[in-house]
Amino acid sequence: MVSQGDVQLALPERWPRTSKFILSAFAAAVAEIVTFPLDLTKTRLQIQGEAAQHHYGQAAASSVPYRGMVRTAAGIVREEGLLKLWQGATPAVYRHIVYSGVRMVAYEQLRESVLRRNEDGSFPLWKSVVGGMAAGAIGQFVASPTDLVKVQMQMEGRRRLEGKPPRVHGVYQAFVKILSEGGIRGLWAGWVPNVQRAALVNMGDLTTYDSVKQFLLRNTPLSDGSICHSIASICSGLVAASLGTPADVIKTRIMNQPRDQEGRGLLYKSSIDCLIQSVRGEGFMSLYKGFVPNWMRMAPWSLVFWLTYEQIRRTSGVTSF
Repeated sequence: MVSQGDVQLALPERWPRTSKFILSAFAAAVAEIVTFPLDLTKTRLQIQGEAAQHHYGQAAASSVPYRGMVRTAAGIVREEGLLKLWQGATPAVYRHIVYSGVRMVAYEQLRESVLRRNEDGSFPLWKSVVGGMAAGAIGQFVASPTDLVKVQMQMEGRRRLEGKPPRVHGVYQAFVKILSEGGIRGLWAGWVPNVQRAALVNMGDLTTYDSVKQFLLRNTPLSDGSICHSIASICSGLVAASLGTPADVIKTRIMNQPRDQEGRGLLYKSSIDCLIQSVRGEGFMSLYKGFVPNWMRMAPWSLVFWLTYEQIRRTSGVTSF
């Protein structure tokens, strides 16, 4: 006779990777919706004052003053409306369903089957770094088209305020527009800095969370519960923001730049060119534009994601991450 416990564990045991994908995608969707206004604010801050736009002749960019995170968010609400803080949230959720689902499954697969733990059950830091960067790069490459659509939709509010015609009116139209202008290849515009950023962010997120959690379990009285998960997630959010912000600035600028009929960028030739132009035109600290909202978003995002993910894994009968 099959016990109730066996019935509860049937799905995770039969399709472990599928189950983990679904659970991580759900947790990521919850975290993304809760923290999305901070992501929108961060994106607006990173685009303001681009030196390359001045050289290209887009004088409108200079009319937007530098504003801090709070003033930028308040300005969006005042000038565009409260709901505009969630503009672009739909492709962002689509992106995280793919991105987080793939990266979480990839990391655990690398940890358990490729890189493997030590005999005592520990997972060395260098292996965690390799696994985190690889998992992030794989997940972001797959999800890059949705990230491109998200960035373009986030900037529509500012384009309207500057008197420019809207580029897109929805997720479907954005995909169609990108395909018509650049073909399939256009959907992966900016994928190099995108993947670079994801590798760095996941080295901060997955590696830090996994390492801090295991350190706490081995060296403190804390159990594998909410307090341990919260401490590890806060640490992972800080490290991820510190490592990922420069690449995030480059990624955002490349993905938001105007393009010719063949889908080639008109402002930057490559991520290296964007890096050089940004530092020359605006200084090194331009690479950390939006760091505060980036960190203030990553910290609660990481907290909500990991707490939700660990809890629904436990509820669903899947072992702790």
